[in-house]
Order: sequence, then structure tokens, then C-alpha cells
Amino acid sequence: MNLILLGAPGSGKGTQGEKISRKYGIIQLSTGDILRGAIRNGTELGKKAAEYMNKGALVPNELILDLMSVRMKEQDCRNGYILDGFPRTVPQAEGLDVILKNASSKINAVVNIAVTEAEVLKRLGGRRQCSKCGSVYHVAFAPSKNGAICDKCDGELYQRDDDKDATIRNRLKVYNEQTAPLIDYYKGLLINVDGTLGADDVFANICSLIDKL
Repeated sequence: MNLILLGAPGSGKGTQGEKISRKYGIIQLSTGDILRGAIRNGTELGKKAAEYMNKGALVPNELILDLMSVRMKEQDCRNGYILDGFPRTVPQAEGLDVILKNASSKINAVVNIAVTEAEVLKRLGGRRQCSKCGSVYHVAFAPSKNGAICDKCDGELYQRDDDKDATIRNRLKVYNEQTAPLIDYYKGLLINVDGTLGADDVFANICSLIDKL
């Protein structure tokens, strides 16, 4: 079973990917982890990727695709995999199609975890982190008992820059422009799931749809 997970920032994509991985015994692959692993292991592709990342530049699509192609052939992917955060754009999806065709493989389903912009702003904008121990809270879902003070170490809670409204809106803008078109690209394989429900309900709905495949 090979799956692609789609979803805006704050949709719970990572959480659901972990749950699916445990239940079905298939590995969760993210480009970030693969990039860091290749760099850490000093592979030729990792060295090339590091050159771009050390300059603060984006790693080119061709190199990302080469890294993914190598990773998807490893032993732990034999039973299937979940692609989380890849492909990120239509050109990457087209490149993935070529990789899969050459490997006589395919994607079985694309799970789109749908959430509204208002829900994303609520989820990400409500996060608070302790300035001392790094513990994470949420003003609505998991608040500190002591208001703006950490329950564990009495450190002051603050809102990270990437959780501020303007930053979240920019992330959503990038997602809508670059990644959301994949929903139409994969319409023949697409499974839409309501991501505004609780994490357990979202997972149950995903499993019900996967089990029908």
C-alpha cells in the first residue's frame, strides 16, 4: 500500500501519518527526514543537497526526486510507504510518476485532510511554548493551568514567530498556490477526509476508506 498525504499546515497530516504507519505497518517518508538522513550519512546526493541548504537555497526538484527514488527502493519500503510532504508541487508529482513507472509501482490512494483556514489559524495561532523547558501548550486545547506560566518549570510561555497570524497566513498562501493544485492532479485517487474532527475520528475515517481499497 503506497499512500500520499495531503493537507494544509495545521491539518494534522503528520499525526495521521504516524497513526497510519503504526496500524498498517508501512513506513512514513518525509522529504525533510530524507534530506537530513542523506546529509548525515554523507551520501553523494546528501552532499549535493547540503551545498544548497548551507547557502539557504531551495534544493532543486531534480535532486529531491533523486533522493526520494533512492529512499523508496530501500528494504523498509517493501510493504509500502506514506509520502508526507512530497510531492509538494505538480512538477514534483510528474517526476514521481516517472519514478513509479520505472519501478513498476504506483500510488494506491491520496488522502487529503481538509481543514478550513479559520481552523488552521486557531490550531497554529493558539500554540504557546515555554521559554525555559520548551514544553508546548495550546490556549484552547491544552492550556497551562497557570495562564502564561509553564506548569512544569514556571517558565514564561510565548508565541513563536512561525505561529503568528501573518506567518501562518503566508504559509497558507504558499500551500494554496503550490500544493493545493495536487488535489485536482490526483482527483482519480483522491480520498477527502474532514480534518476538523478530533484526531481519533479523523483516523477512524481514514482507516475506513483505506480498508475499502
